Amino acid sequence: MKELDEYEGCAPKNCKRYVTDTVISAKEADELLNMAKRGLKHGGSLGGASILDLHSGALSKGSNFVNFYKLKEMKNIFDQNDFNTFRVVKDKIKYAIAHHFGVQPTKIYLTFPTFFSEISTKKAVTIHDEYWHPHVDKESYKSFHYTTLLYLGDYNIDFKGGQFVFIDSNYNYTVEPRKGRLSMFTSGAENLHYVEKVTSGVRYAMTISFTCNKNYAIPDPSVEKFA
Repeated sequence: MKELDEYEGCAPKNCKRYVTDTVISAKEADELLNMAKRGLKHGGSLGGASILDLHSGALSKGSNFVNFYKLKEMKNIFDQNDFNTFRVVKDKIKYAIAHHFGVQPTKIYLTFPTFFSEISTKKAVTIHDEYWHPHVDKESYKSFHYTTLLYLGDYNIDFKGGQFVFIDSNYNYTVEPRKGRLSMFTSGAENLHYVEKVTSGVRYAMTISFTCNKNYAIPDPSVEKFA
């Protein structure tokens, strides 16, 4: 992604994708899964894909989105301990990116959207439900430079299907979801990818992404958003 060359200390010196099971603990993954389920149960798309965005408050509801920070029933769903867990996980991921990609941690910033995703076997109703199409994150989200996906469930245990596939010129590279597994990659065309359709169960994950552009930086979410 040539755009990264514009930002000193933010262009990757090493690999452009990395998968690890050693950054996020099982306890942290369980706490985020619990948080995701508590929030998403108050929404739910008509189709098979729902999201809960911790920055904007966007929550899938029917064929649209609502702001869950404005919903009275959401007032006591999350507390500061939940957001503290998110912050700890976010910081661990930020430093993992810095280490594995050879960038300066002070040069990358949390960006939007940052969201939980829930994928079930329900038939797609809107374009937002059609998660299986090949795509490039940078084309969908202008702010993204580094994408990370934290899996909150296990393939073939909690769900079937739903594997993440990088499309390379000579072959595809498949990431099997596992609770606590972290996938990190640059967000440009070098990492074209798609997600296989979920065929049974429910797949939970969290997207936490980073930008090199300070103009797209966001603060950590907190209970103050409910004010």
